[in-house]
Amino acid sequence: MDVVALAGGIGAGKFLRGLVRVVQPENLTVVVNTADDIVLHGLHVSPDLDSVTYWLAGVMDRERGWGRDDDTFRATSELERLGASGSWFGLGDLDLATHLFRTACLSGGNTLTEVTGRIAERFGVRAKLLPMTDDPVTTRILGVDPDTGEEANLHFQEYWVRHGGRHHVKEVRYEGAAEAVPAPGVLEALAATDAVIVCPSNPVASIQPILAVGDMRRALSARRERAVGISPIVGGAPILGMADRLMPAVGIEVTAAGAAGCYEGLIAAWVMDERDRQLVPAIETAGIRVAVTGAVMVDDDAAEALARVALELL
Repeated sequence: MDVVALAGGIGAGKFLRGLVRVVQPENLTVVVNTADDIVLHGLHVSPDLDSVTYWLAGVMDRERGWGRDDDTFRATSELERLGASGSWFGLGDLDLATHLFRTACLSGGNTLTEVTGRIAERFGVRAKLLPMTDDPVTTRILGVDPDTGEEANLHFQEYWVRHGGRHHVKEVRYEGAAEAVPAPGVLEALAATDAVIVCPSNPVASIQPILAVGDMRRALSARRERAVGISPIVGGAPILGMADRLMPAVGIEVTAAGAAGCYEGLIAAWVMDERDRQLVPAIETAGIRVAVTGAVMVDDDAAEALARVALELL
């Protein structure tokens, strides 16, 4: 069975650890959000691509959820001491090597797709990892400072990491998405796959940027009957991250039903946690089949069980 997964962030990384126990990694293509990529200290940092890579390679820091296991932060500490402008973003020393390698390859004329494949290979990842696009796309947050009342147009990483998500969100923009085209191999993988899985990622920060690129929404719509999504919302709150701050800003209810509504017309099936069983009728009214199970991935076994439920629902 060939599977395409749309992914971004920690939730996706955890889920993919279980998915590769169910399908052969060589039969899995992961399309990863790049709208939160950022240049820091002159380096091209791809947080979601790196998170997915590290989780699949088994070198992630499970306690933090992001970055490399057993990493140190001496370089970031020294950059902060020197007054470097980007030192608010915690780059681990091992993690820094990935960004140095990526930036050098990009400067040498390689595309982000080519570099991503090279990095995945070096980490022993057997699944095919693809950025959503080789073109620049940036998630921007139009927010209001709660102390001063002043508006600010922030890069997503500034909003979430630098300012801790403190701004009241008025609008979310995916700059460059309308002009961008999917990375080579993305549309082809979608057209040929047996199943599409929308990972339990933040729908606003991780999945909607992918869908905003070029023909992605049309391509996924064409595969609707083979597409299943997994709720990142359990009991009315995100399992991780800031989805509860971003979803209301774009008119989405912070529930498993609200998250499912983000993909209406794009998926035929939805998996959510037992705690949200009462929402099944509302989701089924939209023509989406629903499976209820344990959706909190406490370990790889739980992630595997969740992946099996999702594929069986198709």
